[in-house]
Amino acid sequence: MTSLLDPQQSYTFSRIFDLKIDTEDIVLEFGYTFARSQLQLPRYSGPIDRLADLRFRIDSILPYVSLSSETSRREVLIAQVIFEVIQITKAQLKIEYPLKVTDRLQGVLDYLLRSETEVLVIEAKKQDLDYGMTQLLTEMIALDQWDRSPDQPILIGAVTTGKIWEFAQLDRATKHFQQGLQSYRAPDDLEDILRILIQALMP
Repeated sequence: MTSLLDPQQSYTFSRIFDLKIDTEDIVLEFGYTFARSQLQLPRYSGPIDRLADLRFRIDSILPYVSLSSETSRREVLIAQVIFEVIQITKAQLKIEYPLKVTDRLQGVLDYLLRSETEVLVIEAKKQDLDYGMTQLLTEMIALDQWDRSPDQPILIGAVTTGKIWEFAQLDRATKHFQQGLQSYRAPDDLEDILRILIQALMP
């Protein structure tokens, strides 16, 4: 198969997004496999004490904030969700974290969350979740090959506009990706989103 990426050039995660490469094609480029399915991700079963407060804060502020920019979506929607995840998991958060594994696997991760044994990556997009998923999976491949990534069998990633969240998982032993067909909306599906993100950081 002809390579989609020029081996003589360097690529960043954001450049791969701009190239508008199909998700399955970019995964195959790096020697992984891919399928879309109804992804049943594990969910945290414990209490989320501040869920009602979080939903109220988001609902009450949305009428007064323009979400036309990626920055506003990050600060008003995405960050609020991530802070709640941190409150429960005590995970370490890296924002706009630079990562370089190879010249073709490098760039900036919007959000990288790390607990003692688990790692989770979240990619924020203003729009175009399809190619956002392409970028996310490329970032997950980089994390899979990164020597500082925890030795966990399954990697979980999310791509989001703030209002819409989609998930993918990587089985590291088989190098197989599953992209979930489901989309979750915030704040309507806020509890589902939180329970998936929290569990992804649990040992």
